[in-house]
Amino acid sequence: MALVVQKYGGSSVADASCIKRVAQRIVATKKAGNDVVVIVSAMGDTTDELLDLAEQVSPLPPGRELDMLLTSGERISMALLAMAIANLGHEARSFTGSQAGVITDSTHGKARIIDVTPSRIREALDLGSIAIVAGFQGVSQDTKDITTLGRGGSDTTAVALAAALEADVCEIYTDVDGVFTADPRIVPAARKIPRISYDEMMEMAACGAKILHLRCVEYARRFDLPIHVRSSFSTKEGTWVVSDPYTEGTEMEQPIISGVAHDRSEAKITVVGVPDKVGEAAAIFKTLADAEINIDMIVQNVSAAATGRTDISFTLPTADSSTALAALKKIQGEIGYESLLFDDQIGKVSLIGAGMRSHPGVTATFFAALADAGVNIEMISTSEIRISVIVGQDGVDAAVAAAHRAFDLDADQVEAVVYGGSGR
Repeated sequence: MALVVQKYGGSSVADASCIKRVAQRIVATKKAGNDVVVIVSAMGDTTDELLDLAEQVSPLPPGRELDMLLTSGERISMALLAMAIANLGHEARSFTGSQAGVITDSTHGKARIIDVTPSRIREALDLGSIAIVAGFQGVSQDTKDITTLGRGGSDTTAVALAAALEADVCEIYTDVDGVFTADPRIVPAARKIPRISYDEMMEMAACGAKILHLRCVEYARRFDLPIHVRSSFSTKEGTWVVSDPYTEGTEMEQPIISGVAHDRSEAKITVVGVPDKVGEAAAIFKTLADAEINIDMIVQNVSAAATGRTDISFTLPTADSSTALAALKKIQGEIGYESLLFDDQIGKVSLIGAGMRSHPGVTATFFAALADAGVNIEMISTSEIRISVIVGQDGVDAAVAAAHRAFDLDADQVEAVVYGGSGR
């Protein structure tokens, strides 16, 4: 008997008929002789609707109360799903994140999991029940308040519970058939990736691929937990995220490039005319760190000999840009920089592939493809298995398609089907 943890996203439980279909899939897994734990997101766009409602009531809602509001969406899903399973003749017990033993820090809106103590889940499984857990939420270890884990938190809940329960697999159900070489909404000829490494998947998640959340992949890698990404709308084999997808016996040769990811949610700030002195860059980025701003790409120009000044550009989430600009303006007198430039009409396009370590010429091919597509590069960043560029937002689609073709990632026929929702 295997222990299977399944996670269903908002599009998979968007309405009553979807919930009934998911219940049938869960019961089929149980009938196959498995213990089953299920993590559910809020129905459809419920979380966004609750956020809109909160903003209508208060322009700056208290974090504690906002978390209390947002967690209601998952509680609705878990209760309805338990009812649908009961209607099929199987006992299901629903649990909130705190009841399931998901212990977090006290940061509202983006709490991090500290520990998982799933004693009540084990008891339910021992009694032969299917356990249904509300994703995206936990309870603070210090304050005992309800917390939320931020976007993609249900993925993280699923992997954390699977690791704590020592599950055989964590299945992440979404509205596409797996992880593809590019977003099928931009590249219809994108290919499904049968198996991919944790490192490659983490890079894809960090670079904008929304199929899995970065924190959930980090958690899975830490505990060497296999993730199976598949569609709740079909029975096709999905994508396996594992430690080494190219081991002997898989009949797979490591590709040069695994996929092309893109992200339109970033903005660029340039600090113009920074004095070229020791410690100035440190002061700038310490200020941003104190404001809890996550920085992505950084470029510093060579200082002009005549002025002894330089420009520092960096990218960050657009949602954090106003906070970052306010923090930087406070230290203008201290640093002595000249001005700030802001651009939110940018996008990041990234090549990801462990195979590029041993294949020269990847960068040249990538840049030539963008040039042929008429796309100008504004910033460049690399890692051992990734090359990222910042381009104008209107050039993102063309850049993704051009890079996909340049590395022969296009399928012979259309493979990708988006069954509904936004891909989560």
